[in-house]
Amino acid sequence: MIWLFYRLWQGAARRLAQVSFQKVSLSTKYGKMSEQFMPFLKDYPYDPQSFRFIGTPVDGIQFSDDKVVFVEFKAAAGKLNATQQRVREQVENKRVEWLEFRIK
Repeated sequence: MIWLFYRLWQGAARRLAQVSFQKVSLSTKYGKMSEQFMPFLKDYPYDPQSFRFIGTPVDGIQFSDDKVVFVEFKAAAGKLNATQQRVREQVENKRVEWLEFRIK
């Protein structure tokens, strides 16, 4: 009898883990898709035609006549991950450079 309850519990736990994984996976996919449309929202402060989506570690790069902006889109409760925080700090501390790499 205990063995039967254990097997039922084990199956339920496995199904719950699968559903949880699928929910997180769908959420991640939705986030990645929606990030590509964010520059076209009405409140976006730059020309969306000059935005280039890169996906990771930041969502994209915005080019304008007088500056280059690293852009990360977040929902109201969203937070930067550790890598995004490092990139932000590097930009704020002017640790950004240009590299022109030529193949010979």
